[in-house]
Amino acid sequence: MTRPLKLAIIGGGPSAFYVASRLLSLFPQSYSDSLRIHIFDRLWAPHGLVRYGVAPDHPEVKNCTHKFDSAASDSRLKFFGNVNVTSNGIHGSLPLDSLKKNYTHLVFATGCTEPNIHPNFSRRDGIISALSVVHWYTRHPSNPPPPPLRSTTDISIIGMGNVSLDVTRMLLSPTSVLDKFDVPSHVLDLLRASQVKHVSVIGRRGPAEAAFTTKELREMMNLPDVAMRPLEPSLLDVKAPTRQQSRTLDLLKKGSKASFGSTPKTWSLDFYRSPIGVTSQSPSSHSLTLGHTTVDPLTKRAVPELDSEGAQITCTIPTSLIVSAMGFHADPSSTAPYAQWYDLDQKHIKTLPGGRVSATNLDSEEPKVYASGWAANGAKGVLASTMMDAYSVAQAILEDWTQFTHSLPAPPFSPSASASAAALSSSPWDAPPQEIVQALSSSKKKVLVTTYEDWLAVDAEEVRRASAEGKERERMDWKEAKSFLEGRSSICS
Repeated sequence: MTRPLKLAIIGGGPSAFYVASRLLSLFPQSYSDSLRIHIFDRLWAPHGLVRYGVAPDHPEVKNCTHKFDSAASDSRLKFFGNVNVTSNGIHGSLPLDSLKKNYTHLVFATGCTEPNIHPNFSRRDGIISALSVVHWYTRHPSNPPPPPLRSTTDISIIGMGNVSLDVTRMLLSPTSVLDKFDVPSHVLDLLRASQVKHVSVIGRRGPAEAAFTTKELREMMNLPDVAMRPLEPSLLDVKAPTRQQSRTLDLLKKGSKASFGSTPKTWSLDFYRSPIGVTSQSPSSHSLTLGHTTVDPLTKRAVPELDSEGAQITCTIPTSLIVSAMGFHADPSSTAPYAQWYDLDQKHIKTLPGGRVSATNLDSEEPKVYASGWAANGAKGVLASTMMDAYSVAQAILEDWTQFTHSLPAPPFSPSASASAAALSSSPWDAPPQEIVQALSSSKKKVLVTTYEDWLAVDAEEVRRASAEGKERERMDWKEAKSFLEGRSSICS
């Protein structure tokens, strides 16, 4: 009898759903009853970075959720939210060993959840991560404190990627522009009360090396009632630029749609500057010291700009708040379920082609382990590259399963054939681990683990609550969603 493919995916973001949807579509139709996919997410809602990382004024980026909804409608796929998988099952979490006993294949799609902090900074007053700001305006379940916008006039953002421009745009956009989007009401209230007048986006290299996209830059240039501080023309003199660089340089040369000096709010791109240190006079008053840099023509790396005596040239600027936007890395903590496979240098899981985790896919070893998306490659790329990576992982899983079953010579798998399979200890064979079964059945009216059906109900309710005000949606936090789902369960029963 053909062995089933029973896959557990840890993480419920886009990479997880792309792996699942691809595998569902690739799996031989005549063997469809041999496939089960269970997605486990520590957050109560699915979609990960799409729900909690995409800027609210970019609704088109979230269109991929239609594909995820379609995959979740397949009876072979189940989602279990509010489930934290750890190496030892502490504090009520699901132990990794439980997954190993219940599944033939395992995918880590856990993303990069930790912000990178500049080595010259520490976590102190006046310095927050861009991730904290993003999670504030997307109502992430971690519930970070709101930025102190009522006492902040000038913000310095360290880093020149798309996240930096997302945060800048959200902080400077008129609320009349934002209030139709997926922005929680309490976020809009604080933005209306904000005292922010200027945002500096600081990068250690020049315009040719900036990591933000032309699309993000164009949006910043077209913000109503917001102007960009003009750049020195010499900064934009780049030899032999690529087509992409030329587009960026052309936008920078034209400058913002609103002229500088005519608007209540401004922003700037401060190239060739690298943080050295910060001195705090008060919680809302800091002196940020920046070292001047230049780009090494051979390595393209930023190097100190030196004066005639060989010392780095520096400057100091006043600022109310410093936001670190230097990217993200996977969680290396000892409680992380993949700690033994973590690459300390690259700060993500070590993988071989097809997302196979090193030394875990031997013929005699189960479950076979893979990693996909940012968990495997680091925090880089866009949704399209995440999708293609996930597709390659799905292909590798299918190839490994096909090889194990010797090119599918046997009849399709039937549930009765699973009784002797040590790796599938659940009864029935396609059930989730007993910890999940018990949590789901503990009480009809007490929601501990969420399903995709729960999410669809919350999704519809969030949209309904906002429709009267012409908004995209009004987000719930976990407390509200839990109360809503338990009330709905009570009515249904």
